[in-house]
Amino acid sequence: MSNKAISWIILIALSLVWGSSFMLMKQGLRAFSSDEVAGLRITIASAFMLPFLIRHYKIDLKKNIKGLLLMGVFGNLIPAFLFTKAETQISSSLTGMLNALTPMFTIIIGMIAFNHKITKNQIFGVLIGFVGAIALVALGDNKESDQTKNIMYSLLVAAATLCYAISVNGIKAYLGHVNSLTATVWSFTLIGPVAAIYLFGFTDVVAHATQHPEGMRSLGFVSILAIVGSALSVVVYNTLIKLSGTVFAASCTYLIPIVAIGWGLFDGEIINLVQVLAVIVIIAGIWMINSTNKPVKE
Repeated sequence: MSNKAISWIILIALSLVWGSSFMLMKQGLRAFSSDEVAGLRITIASAFMLPFLIRHYKIDLKKNIKGLLLMGVFGNLIPAFLFTKAETQISSSLTGMLNALTPMFTIIIGMIAFNHKITKNQIFGVLIGFVGAIALVALGDNKESDQTKNIMYSLLVAAATLCYAISVNGIKAYLGHVNSLTATVWSFTLIGPVAAIYLFGFTDVVAHATQHPEGMRSLGFVSILAIVGSALSVVVYNTLIKLSGTVFAASCTYLIPIVAIGWGLFDGEIINLVQVLAVIVIIAGIWMINSTNKPVKE
């Protein structure tokens, strides 16, 4: 099987997994606070990856620390808290739709911080995605009285996608030579203790897990989110970056909204036709971003 075919299979699989993650966060929030869901996600994912450290402990930390921190902090730790906080006020489907901002920020960060060349088609793709994102933020969750709040919490999602873009570029620039599983294990090893200390030292997570009527149920959903949506998916995503590059890898976020919308409808969330059209506009950017064109002169 060709690398291109493998890349597309991984892209679709990741889109299904990560498109479902927003609904898993929502289920976790039934018993836990947003900080607790985020802390649990990182702590459980780190604990799951810890046994792999036995076989993947050999790494030049001094040489690779920058890439590992970018991957761990910006690719997992900060977004986990931003996404769950956003979902306390906006729907899981809207959060998933706005996640499609990642490819736009990936190109911008790559150009500014890593001197990547950008093509005319990529510029048009970014503009198309940006227009669609503005429409989504403006429409919010169909609550006119809460429009300001919708915008504020939508900006948290935008900040999370910016973090993802920094991580994606960092992985490509600094960890391209490191085994995907090794990089993932060490990135979670670095951020896991931070999340665990905060979770068990500054939240009521134990009380909520044991005393809340839906505590164990929510914990189960967060565990799935942590193991499948974070730990395992990050390994696969790193592989995708190495196979096809940062822009194609980040483009899975154009497919994620479709899955998020499906779960939202299943859970009774209200999604109007204009929002769907806005997502279609965003998805149209994937063709523009990945289509061949001559680079714009630097």
